Amino acid sequence: MSQQNQAEDHNLPNPAELAKSYAEVAQRASRLLTQFMEKKASEGIAPPSDEMGIAKAFMDLSSRLLANPYKLAQTQMNMMWDYFSLWQGSMLKMMGMPIQPIAAPAKGDNRFRDEDWEQHFLFDYIKQSYLIASRHIHDTVCCVEGLPDEAQKKVAFYTRQYVDALSPSNFAFTNPEVFRETVKSHGQNLVKGLNNLLNDLEAGDGQLRIRMTDTTAFELGKNVATTPGKVVFQNELFQLVQYEPTTKEQYKKPLLIVPPWINKFYILDLREKNSLVKWATDQGHTTYIMSWVNPDAKLAQKSFEDYVTEGTLAAIAAVEKDTGEKQIDVAAYCIGGTLMATTLAYMAAKKDNRVASATFFTTMIDFSNPGELGVFIDEKQVSSLEHKMAERGYLEGSEMAMTFNLLRANDLIWSFVVNNYLLGKDPFPFDLLYWNSDSTRMPYAMHSFYLRNMYMANKLKDPGGITIDGVAIDVSKIKVPSYFISTVEDHIAPWKSTYLGAKLFSGPVRFVLGGSGHIAGIVNPPVANKYGYWVNDAAKMPATSEDFLAGATQHPGSWWTDWNAWVTGLDGGKQVPARQPGKGGLKVVEEGPGSYVKFRLDTQKKAAA
Repeated sequence: MSQQNQAEDHNLPNPAELAKSYAEVAQRASRLLTQFMEKKASEGIAPPSDEMGIAKAFMDLSSRLLANPYKLAQTQMNMMWDYFSLWQGSMLKMMGMPIQPIAAPAKGDNRFRDEDWEQHFLFDYIKQSYLIASRHIHDTVCCVEGLPDEAQKKVAFYTRQYVDALSPSNFAFTNPEVFRETVKSHGQNLVKGLNNLLNDLEAGDGQLRIRMTDTTAFELGKNVATTPGKVVFQNELFQLVQYEPTTKEQYKKPLLIVPPWINKFYILDLREKNSLVKWATDQGHTTYIMSWVNPDAKLAQKSFEDYVTEGTLAAIAAVEKDTGEKQIDVAAYCIGGTLMATTLAYMAAKKDNRVASATFFTTMIDFSNPGELGVFIDEKQVSSLEHKMAERGYLEGSEMAMTFNLLRANDLIWSFVVNNYLLGKDPFPFDLLYWNSDSTRMPYAMHSFYLRNMYMANKLKDPGGITIDGVAIDVSKIKVPSYFISTVEDHIAPWKSTYLGAKLFSGPVRFVLGGSGHIAGIVNPPVANKYGYWVNDAAKMPATSEDFLAGATQHPGSWWTDWNAWVTGLDGGKQVPARQPGKGGLKVVEEGPGSYVKFRLDTQKKAAA
């Protein structure tokens, strides 16, 4: 036998080990299927329903398309012409002639990064064929005359989900990278991938919960949420963490950060080099952050009003008691910013001036244009969600996480399907995706109020639209100097919507538009020198977001430095000796990052077990 044949035989998988792997996979799959069937049998057979209104939207689409057969035929002819051009170009390319592609991936589309998608004749043909079909399908359904706006948005969104799912990059033998790995490993990547799939099904108790990162690689307080601090206050809804000073003096006004309760506070303290908490402390801010509880059924009746009175107002009072300062700076992220705007309007009505300045990260106050999240929010869907929440007392965090993942399915779903299940690789340990996988529940009463009054009725922008603790809320009464930072690629809080909210305040507002998206654009430390930001220095905010951008100047680097100059310049940057946790009006409860944030992870791990 030749040395080459011996080497090839040596690389072949052991038949006995292969048979054992197949047997284990079959056994686990059978057990999962049995458990799933037993669970469904115990739940009973539910009649088919269209809770999300998808079927109705596509039925309306079909009737509108059929009502205009000429336009439909024209669309089909255009697509066939593109396919003919592709066939012609592919033949010329196969003969070695340089040809411009008929269809090319959009900038930032990472599905087709492998060079064989362009260099190899067959895979290039498959890619372009898919992109042509994708383009024409989207063009056909995007703007159908007579289709209601709500149905149009659903059709466009779910058509994109369908098209993205059918990408050739998602299948083993039409993805060149997976094809090469399958040949190279004699199919072991697919066996490993099937095991990964079964692991994720088991972790999700029969539902697929795709692992985005190696969760065993991280530990709170060790390599994420590492900035030293102490819990100095807690109640049913949150713990308050105060961070240890790193400067001899600190600014007189302390800084309170209000994160969203949909997520976890440590997005702002992932690791030292990109921690906003650490950076703010290093600049001399006495920094506090709220760590929201992960609610269970006992907190089902906690309302949006409770999140104001027992949440932000309680935190402001705690910081005041700890430092003795009568005025503080606040910064709030996403839905935390919506809560803070409500709180500031409440305080304005009460003549309470304890907040000296307010900063809003990607915050919506006017919900007239909620972006693609609006696809999930209508009467039928919210009523169905309320029914589920009423049974449990809360909305499970993983359900909300899947909604956000669908907004960027190629990056947050299908890329992991390819990596984990087709290539058979373990996910890379990435702190941001670890945080993203650490989901948080929401109380039934609070979340129902938020969806109905903010997203559906858009009442927060209206004077007296909502009432908190007997006080009519009017955000136009907010006169506190405010800083709004939004991001140009935000798919959760579109910047043009946040701009509408910023214009509602009656006090001075500085609006800044950062690069990138909802997370990366905010967690953008100066040392990275990325993205940049736009500022319009007009005497007052331009009338529209378009006017703002037309007159804006782009600056390099991070908006963090711009914000720090703004907030410290409001009172001339007065300073006091550095404040140590537990040395003021509040005593140390426990070490940071606190038990509330750790409890969230523990409950998920127990559920997975």
